[in-house]
Amino acid sequence: MENQPSRRIPIVAFGLALSAFFAVSFIICILGYLIDLIPAVQHEWLSIFLPGFKLLSWPSFFLGLVESILLGWYIALVFGSIYNVCAARFG
Repeated sequence: MENQPSRRIPIVAFGLALSAFFAVSFIICILGYLIDLIPAVQHEWLSIFLPGFKLLSWPSFFLGLVESILLGWYIALVFGSIYNVCAARFG
């Protein structure tokens, strides 16, 4: 059996990618709300994932954007670290 290096998640790249994904998704969701793209979609669920977010004012928009970015980093740090430990141990 050859000694292969375990596959690891680069946490900084993962954090940047997730933060960008959540920020772009948040902006698309808000734009969809503003142009009434899909009227049946409920945007209230954003307040579940983004504490303090209310539809819609500039301070709330920026709060939601910052919280989206922080959520991406939180997931990257927690999941990436757990994955890397498990991959090193069991991989």
